[in-house]
Amino acid sequence: MAPTWEPGRPGVLSLPSGRLIRGRGLLAPFPAGPRPDFGLYLLGRSPRPVEWDSRWVRWRDLHVPADDVDALDAFQEAWRRAETERVEVACWGGRGRTGTALACIAVLDGVPAAEAVAFVRRNYRRGAVETPWQRRYVGRFNGGGAVS
Repeated sequence: MAPTWEPGRPGVLSLPSGRLIRGRGLLAPFPAGPRPDFGLYLLGRSPRPVEWDSRWVRWRDLHVPADDVDALDAFQEAWRRAETERVEVACWGGRGRTGTALACIAVLDGVPAAEAVAFVRRNYRRGAVETPWQRRYVGRFNGGGAVS
């Protein structure tokens, strides 16, 4: 079993199941310590290649994902891989898109959708999930299919 993130480190969200996922902003310097095993990158255009497994979800700044089905599949992959791998979720600033994705992943982990934004703001970053439509996206996210 590959190690996961160290709990309590900056940007590391501890989910109720014990899975750990690191959120970060790509504009900030790369964090010290181990590299991810898998990265989920939420950007309006294709990210630069990285040295680890990665996935790109087309997602413009301050919006919601361009494709709900692709986003759901990516969130599920990140959640599954976080059981045994170091997974990071990132956008440019590490707040809106990253917070929205982390909140949806928290729903997959059992956090009720109505509580997921508060959970991420409390346990990851206070300003996470920036826009009203991102908050609505999380509130409607059911984890079993596209956003209703």
